[in-house]
Amino acid sequence: MKTRRRPRFLIVALFVAVAAGGGCSAVQPWERAALASYSMRADRDPLAMAMTEHMNFSREASTGGRGVGGSGCGCN
Repeated sequence: MKTRRRPRFLIVALFVAVAAGGGCSAVQPWERAALASYSMRADRDPLAMAMTEHMNFSREASTGGRGVGGSGCGCN
């Protein structure tokens, strides 16, 4: 039974290594313009950002956290 577990572990470990290694890539200088476009910014939609902040405030019972130090608990 132990000989059966070892190949499974190796297969899973190999799969994880390949999946993690496949996410690393170098960005060429001519590709940076597409990544720096306005549509790639996270704060391009003020309404969506306000709704996300409201959801985070409702769930976490804290406000802010975007560029402000501290966790919202009042200890800083």
